[in-house]
Amino acid sequence: MRLDEIMEMDSKYYMHTFNRAPVCFERGEGMYLWDIDGKRYMDLLAGIAVSALGHSHPALVQAITDQVSKLIHCSNLYYIEYQAKLAKLIVENSCADKVFFANSGAEANEGAIKLARLYFRKNGHPEKFEIITLEKSFHGRTLATLAATGQEKYHKNYSPLTPRFLSVPINNLDALEKAITENTCAVMIEPIQGESGVNPTDYEYIRGVRELCNRKNILLIFDEVQCGLGRTGTLFAYQHYGVEPDIFTLAKALAGGFPIGALCAKDFVAGAFEPGDHGSTFGGNPLACRAGYAVLSTILNERLCENSEKMGEYFMEQLQGIKDETSMIKEIRGKGLMIGVELTKPVAKKVNAKCLDEGFLIGNVGDSIIRLLPPLIITKENIDEFIPVFGKILASYELNS
Repeated sequence: MRLDEIMEMDSKYYMHTFNRAPVCFERGEGMYLWDIDGKRYMDLLAGIAVSALGHSHPALVQAITDQVSKLIHCSNLYYIEYQAKLAKLIVENSCADKVFFANSGAEANEGAIKLARLYFRKNGHPEKFEIITLEKSFHGRTLATLAATGQEKYHKNYSPLTPRFLSVPINNLDALEKAITENTCAVMIEPIQGESGVNPTDYEYIRGVRELCNRKNILLIFDEVQCGLGRTGTLFAYQHYGVEPDIFTLAKALAGGFPIGALCAKDFVAGAFEPGDHGSTFGGNPLACRAGYAVLSTILNERLCENSEKMGEYFMEQLQGIKDETSMIKEIRGKGLMIGVELTKPVAKKVNAKCLDEGFLIGNVGDSIIRLLPPLIITKENIDEFIPVFGKILASYELNS
């Protein structure tokens, strides 16, 4: 089909929940995507931090193809080999002792919320059910995870929200401590916020939060849906801070594009879940877990966390070079291959569109922030191809001011 035909069909039949760019992709390989007209694009967004291995990675393609030919689904009423194998692989490489698989990051976060509340209820503290999150956070689009999300723009059309969530400013330990009451059961944090423009938490802040949770008998939950799985240069973002959460969640990159989420917890809290307390029809089915196992194994075996760290440093160095030569960049922030570029002018959407025209996929957060989340397989050559184009586009807006 032609692009105009696809766009017309989409407009007629699909709910208008996205502002889409005028392009439809037909295939992908490595760092690149090709649209239906054959034009090639370098993917520096990775499906919003999903395609960690790039596109059509042989290990993932082989795993999915093989599993589809054998068994796609059988329900969680029965044992599933790769569900057990993937859970074991996560546990062996993290601070978690147990894992539960869902279908998305929002579902994983819902599970974390339920587990935290249930833990205290089963331990004789039914009054502990409130959860504190951070302003500018994003935890999902279900009603509970919307309530946990610290951004009013996501709340305003869905009130009343699930009660007993409170948001406090990021990197402000005093504000967090003042917000804690006898009803607080958990603090839920993205170590590096993604959807609001790549906002890292401070090292001392996270260590202070961990100490505060220990002192106040509160669970610490890390939402690593976007920042986990090698994105920041370590397998999990919490490893940058020298602390361990009691619960953490994963999704996005875990199966390289196949829907899956993971709720990961330490034994003492995971034990609160008993048969009937939580579940999922599709979550952790044979196909999803086979894909997840292939992706996580590849991230580990091909040392993609190390590549993320090195290429992230190189990418930010090159962006700093643009910043030194133009007044268009206010700040560059992030860790590994999770990078935010805050502009001095509200032209991020226009810059995004121009990059698309030039054959590069990037993201923007609002009008002033560019977001870069490339596949973990990115090379210096890929970065060197993008930087001159990006610099030229930014310079064009500086000249036209």
